[in-house]
Amino acid sequence: MCGIVVTVADGSRVERVRGDAEHPLSRGYTCPKGRALGALHHDPRRLDRPTIGRGPGRRTVNWTEMLDDLAPRLRDEIDAHGPDSLAMYLASGSAFDTAGRRAAERFLDVIGSQQKYTATTIDTPCKPLVAELVGGWSGLTPVWDHECSTLLVLFGSNPVVSHGHSNAIPDPVNRLREFRDRGGHVWVVDPRRTETVAHADRHLAVHPGSDWLVLGWLVAQLLTDPGRVAEVSTRASGVDELRGATRGFTDDLVVDGTGLELGVLRELLEAVIRAGRVSALTGTGTSMAESANVTELLLWALHVVTDSLDRPGGMWFNPGYLSRLETRQWVPSDGVAEPGPPSRPELPRRFGEWPCAGLISEIEAGNVRALLVVGGNPVTAFPDEHRTRAALSSLDTLAVLDILPTETTELATHVLPAVDQLERADTTWLLDTYQLAVAAQFSPAVVPPQAERRPVWWTIGHLAERLGVSALPRGLTVDSVSELDLLGPILERSLGGIDEVVGSASGVVGSGAVFGWVHERVLPPGGWRLGNEQLLAQLSTLLSAARAADPSGLVLIPHRQLRTMNSQMRDIAGPGGRTEAVAVRVHPAVAAGLGPDGTAVTMTSSHGSVTASLRADDRLHPRAVALAHGWGECNVSALTSADDEIDPLTGMVRQSGIPVRLTRAERWEHWPMLRN
Repeated sequence: MCGIVVTVADGSRVERVRGDAEHPLSRGYTCPKGRALGALHHDPRRLDRPTIGRGPGRRTVNWTEMLDDLAPRLRDEIDAHGPDSLAMYLASGSAFDTAGRRAAERFLDVIGSQQKYTATTIDTPCKPLVAELVGGWSGLTPVWDHECSTLLVLFGSNPVVSHGHSNAIPDPVNRLREFRDRGGHVWVVDPRRTETVAHADRHLAVHPGSDWLVLGWLVAQLLTDPGRVAEVSTRASGVDELRGATRGFTDDLVVDGTGLELGVLRELLEAVIRAGRVSALTGTGTSMAESANVTELLLWALHVVTDSLDRPGGMWFNPGYLSRLETRQWVPSDGVAEPGPPSRPELPRRFGEWPCAGLISEIEAGNVRALLVVGGNPVTAFPDEHRTRAALSSLDTLAVLDILPTETTELATHVLPAVDQLERADTTWLLDTYQLAVAAQFSPAVVPPQAERRPVWWTIGHLAERLGVSALPRGLTVDSVSELDLLGPILERSLGGIDEVVGSASGVVGSGAVFGWVHERVLPPGGWRLGNEQLLAQLSTLLSAARAADPSGLVLIPHRQLRTMNSQMRDIAGPGGRTEAVAVRVHPAVAAGLGPDGTAVTMTSSHGSVTASLRADDRLHPRAVALAHGWGECNVSALTSADDEIDPLTGMVRQSGIPVRLTRAERWEHWPMLRN
């Protein structure tokens, strides 16, 4: 969503990508991933032509042959086994492709299949869950009021690298610097001294996985004031239940569990009280852990108790320049989940999809017989790598739409080459409400599609038409439509209309933070719901476990990398020719017992093991082991299980806070990439 300027030669050769100084939000900034789009576009490994078949039998075909083969396969499966025999996985690649994502979701709807899986249930389902249970709608995303707040607290979030997690923070270093220059204070709660800590006032190096204890202690302390309790009760229900549940956050428990001194905790509490209203954000450091739901509940509770939600100086809810949420009529959700897929009925169905943890068992049970993967790499994203590989390999039809070869395209029966970001028009639809302003951007295609690459909407649209349905809106057909035709209705309904958005080369801002519409239109009767029984039950369980916990041993934590996004951009060298490698990062005291940097080490959990290169990192807590997600040769998913340690409220597999042990690897020759 950052504005870029692309220099093109001869109509198709991308020579340079730089930040757009006129863009109102990114202000000339773009991260290495953005600047590497030219290298991605010209990467010699690009998927340029459709292919059919696996292994030695894979062959290149034209698009007519591809569609003639794939569409009848899908039709036969649906006719023989019903629409739920066809599943779709939509991942991060589709999140930045408005027309493609909308066509894919509509295709599944018109086919009548419930087998929808997205990356939401991989690393962040706690956020829409708590939004629904506390605020009445899963789409509520609290956004930092960076212009008016005076205190920002980050829990397991590193925006200097990640640029936000369900929050877009463009130009993060300068924004944090400007925030502090205006008198704002930044606290970071993280077991790692992240890149963001360099731009913060305080860093609390907690034990891995203990962020929720800090939040719970803050809420408990604030609710010891009877006057505050009475005041909070005027805008929220369940205050007494929450107050009772948080009494377990005693000073001794929190000090022992976090490793922080009581005086430091009190300083943070004083900062919260002094600020009056607080802005606080979580990231993958908390959202992928066993405590994810409880952490998010306590984050929302902190905001509600300090009257910081939908209020200036705290957090606001972006209604979207394109989405116009403030104009809709809302019926608050009761938060009750639907049953899971037939093979895993205990898994909850929320937000119109089943958890990714259930897809593999659905394949193994024979319920899913054909799978479409759009912009994703399940082999490195899903739990239990070996089981995932076996399930995908067993499918008669595995069709993957992507721009580069991945571990998943290697297993596919059909590989359908897609255009990249520069080869199609787009607008900021799916991430509209995550931005720091009510803003939008439209970009036409910068260069024409090369080789036989096709837009996702084109491919899905043709498949739908061959099955006798339409995946495009208003009865449009693939051969008679342009991308602007597909995006036009979204832009027409926007705050400024289609001409305003399309006519602005650098994006348009409708306003800054807006307040009040959630209170007026969305909240359930009685206000914010703080007493949800399921969430408080999980809180009670965690407190009991914390009292008996042994604060020793190594645990796995996730971290983001500046030049990669999950499995995307792993091997793309941007300006300067720099790429990122993956390594097992540990504190130097831990590394000393294993060997120097570059030593091959094996990390083992109760579910599996992975081998990678060792790197000492003095920014890490001595108990933390950090390994980035999305890599194939050292796939962190091998350490997780699709059966065990699954959250019952979201179906997410635990991926952080996993106990692990490290040993020197026996055979280094299996890891030439790391050795080089």
